[in-house]
Amino acid sequence: MLEKMEERLDPEAVIEEFEVLTRNAGGVQRETLKKILQENGETEYLQKWGLNGRTDPDTFKACVPLATHSDFEPYIQSIADGNSPRVLTGKPITTISLSSGTTLGKPKFVPFNEELMDSTMQIYRTSFAFRNREYPIGNGKALQFIYSSKQFKTKGGLAAGTATTNVYRNAEFKKTMRAMQTPCCSPDEVIFGPDFHQSLYCHLLCGLIFRDEVQVVSSTFAHSIVHAFRTFELVWEELVKDIREGSLSSRVTVPSIRAAISKLLKPDPDLANDIYSKILGLSNWYGVIQELFPNTKYVYGIMTGSMEPYLIKLRHYAGELALLSADYGSSEGWIGANVNPKLPPELATFAVLPNIGYFEFIPLKDDGQEPQPVGLTEVNVGEEYEIIITTFAGLYRYRLGDVVKVQGFHNCTPELQFVCRRNLLLSINIDKNTEKDLQLAVEAAAKLLAAEKLEVVDFTSRVDTSTEPGHYVVFWETSGEPGDEILQECCNCLDRAFVDAGYMSSRKVNTIGALELRIVRRGTFHKILDHYVGLGAAVSQFKTPRCVGPTNNTVLQILSVNGVKSYISTAF
Repeated sequence: MLEKMEERLDPEAVIEEFEVLTRNAGGVQRETLKKILQENGETEYLQKWGLNGRTDPDTFKACVPLATHSDFEPYIQSIADGNSPRVLTGKPITTISLSSGTTLGKPKFVPFNEELMDSTMQIYRTSFAFRNREYPIGNGKALQFIYSSKQFKTKGGLAAGTATTNVYRNAEFKKTMRAMQTPCCSPDEVIFGPDFHQSLYCHLLCGLIFRDEVQVVSSTFAHSIVHAFRTFELVWEELVKDIREGSLSSRVTVPSIRAAISKLLKPDPDLANDIYSKILGLSNWYGVIQELFPNTKYVYGIMTGSMEPYLIKLRHYAGELALLSADYGSSEGWIGANVNPKLPPELATFAVLPNIGYFEFIPLKDDGQEPQPVGLTEVNVGEEYEIIITTFAGLYRYRLGDVVKVQGFHNCTPELQFVCRRNLLLSINIDKNTEKDLQLAVEAAAKLLAAEKLEVVDFTSRVDTSTEPGHYVVFWETSGEPGDEILQECCNCLDRAFVDAGYMSSRKVNTIGALELRIVRRGTFHKILDHYVGLGAAVSQFKTPRCVGPTNNTVLQILSVNGVKSYISTAF
């Protein structure tokens, strides 16, 4: 009992530590850079830039150039091959993370080390402390839809897996979850199971078994929570039968998962009847999370950027429960914690933790000048920037590719709102449309479907230059079967909703062709998910690619063979 009390997190102590760090954000940044360079100054990468032991920001920025993943790729590959473990960091890198792979169509290798794990836990603790002020939780459980991808060994014998897998497999993760009084409902055998369909089924089952203890429903990304409850709609009667009879469905075939679940599952007709009656009382699954897990305080996961399109469905499932957006980071490293949990996900901001890396920001201005990066405390409220990170895991002046807007300051550290990925999504000539532009266009057109009580389940896009002139193609998977007339209206609405001046002027003179809306079969985006999981991505780290590049042949093929209808815009 004493041990349990000792390991419990003290939220106020965590908040006080954060306040001290952020009141002196500039000084902490200088000390953080100094520490990174002292630990790693003798590495091959930093040696070649002539720092000669200097650790001040001005020398660092003058000597070390801005870089992208392609600049680091040969070094990371050398580490993975076992040739140069200290080429980027003073201490050998022993683990490699794989990015989700949805940006470039294949996962990137990224170094992972204990320092990155420490900053992950610091972010988790910090945001939890602020959440707990607003939504205090008792000693309960979390229904976490988390999945580990397969870990494998690189040529040099390093463990490699997705960033989330590397976190979940670390002993510190479980320790921190216990300290935050939200251990996962599901046993490890479910989280680390080889078949995510079976793991998902068992996550749902464990959640139902412990339904009165569940205080938080979460996943890495909002998509995974929506996917889980879409699946629940299809399998709920089977789950209830399992609970009633105390016997696990034959759909679960992995021996380790069956053995782990059999220890939890006992015949419970009363619980089965209770769940059954709750579900029969629902109207179109509205508030299902709230009804099934009555002591849940909030739903939690990354809900910004490419996750925003899932918020409508997530709100439907959550009912009156608050949706809280998780923290801001990437496979390469963390940036900020959500310390304003009461803000809706669309307005979520993230306060940068000044001791987890060194941060620079490139101002995004269309004045023809090549802007110089500014430091963490030099950014201006209301302006947009591209983020550059220098980490303890061997990335120096790394262009993350994210665009953020400074919405304010917490003490002396900026509070950032994620805007979009900087790389253009859709562009044929002078048109420039980002992921956010596509999302807004889809939202506008989807309102026409909503009036018919239908919805866009998921979407993506591509540029088709096989025709002259080239044109945008938007792919939709919809619920139900909308009629041709409404889909033609949706197609026209999509075309008009791209308000970028370059796009509109090009459409009017036909240097960009009419937008095409293609409807794909139900389950198409599930096949895309399966494809990425097959490449080694974890389901909990999956992001639907919003633009499919010309070299992403497998996804293009999946979309092509599953197309059922096509509509050409008559908007211009």
